[in-house]
Amino acid sequence: MSPHEAIERYLAAVEAAVASLPAYAENYSEEILTPERANLRIRLRFDNGALLEINEALVVANDELTTLGYRYHLQRANNELVFRYDNTPHFSNLSSFPHHKHLHDKVVAASKPDLLEVLQEARVSVV
Repeated sequence: MSPHEAIERYLAAVEAAVASLPAYAENYSEEILTPERANLRIRLRFDNGALLEINEALVVANDELTTLGYRYHLQRANNELVFRYDNTPHFSNLSSFPHHKHLHDKVVAASKPDLLEVLQEARVSVV
């Protein structure tokens, strides 16, 4: 499979998963920069007003799709944070550095989650 095909397959899987959510896209941007590189930006509004923002920078290297940078942010309709996964390098004391998860009242170590799993976590967390 070519790098471009790997990116296209991933984006199609994300699009299908998003379509199954009780939410609509306020913004949905797939930007293919090169055959090996893409950016994904999605802003989903759930039926109950919760907001999920997704930002990913993707690259195919050594025949593997990798996420360079990511941010998955879920908040309730009242703007209360439910969770945010990201790899911004600002919690060097965590064992999973730079990966971590923000919760309502703390930041915890966390591996980079699969985006399809994040979509399901969001569905369960706000329904």
